[in-house]
Amino acid sequence: MRPAPSDDQPAHPKGPGVLDHTGAPHAPPGASIAALDSKVLVLNKLYMAVRVVSARRAFVLLAREIAEVIHADDGSYANYDFETWAQLSEMRETFDDHAHDWVRAVSFDIAVPKIIRLVGYDKLPAQNVKLNRRNLFARDHNRCQYCGHHFPTSELSIDHVVPRTQGGPDTWTNLVCACVKCNSRKGGRTPTQAHMKLIKKPTQPKRNPLISVRLNNDKYASWKAFLDEAYWTVELR
Repeated sequence: MRPAPSDDQPAHPKGPGVLDHTGAPHAPPGASIAALDSKVLVLNKLYMAVRVVSARRAFVLLAREIAEVIHADDGSYANYDFETWAQLSEMRETFDDHAHDWVRAVSFDIAVPKIIRLVGYDKLPAQNVKLNRRNLFARDHNRCQYCGHHFPTSELSIDHVVPRTQGGPDTWTNLVCACVKCNSRKGGRTPTQAHMKLIKKPTQPKRNPLISVRLNNDKYASWKAFLDEAYWTVELR
């Protein structure tokens, strides 16, 4: 089993002017940097989802021959190495332009893959969703769990349902998303003590909340075939 890919491995460019020093496609001035920031699902050798990475990172893994492209279409899928995927991308008419992001290399355009597979990595994904601020906001859909209104991330905070001063733990079932006004009103009290009510009981998600958000977008529909219920805890990086 190969070790998990790391960011300090040397790149192996496939040709002059096609890749930059990281192994990713070179984006000349005016190219869409947003395409390199789009998300790609990463599978292990056994076709189990293990993480989500940026397209930039996915191209690095492909160029280093650590990964291959998995192209899903109408319930079936095909495997391509980086060179073959680049050649296939030259026949752009075979792709649905609206279904793919595109990155312009020096001499050609290349489609951003939706899914890649680590050819020598068979480690299983973690089975617990990480408890962090980003995942909490995603679980609660940026909605204050007291007033029920939606807010931008900058206007939200994390509230302990049972305050720390009363022994409340840092757990999925005791942490909720709250707006500044409701958090201030509640203070160091329980909802009952503050005469406030949660709009729903906080629970630990069975799957990464951010993955669920992405699956609502048709752009990532091809991920569903590889996201078995047992492996929804893939990590976003």
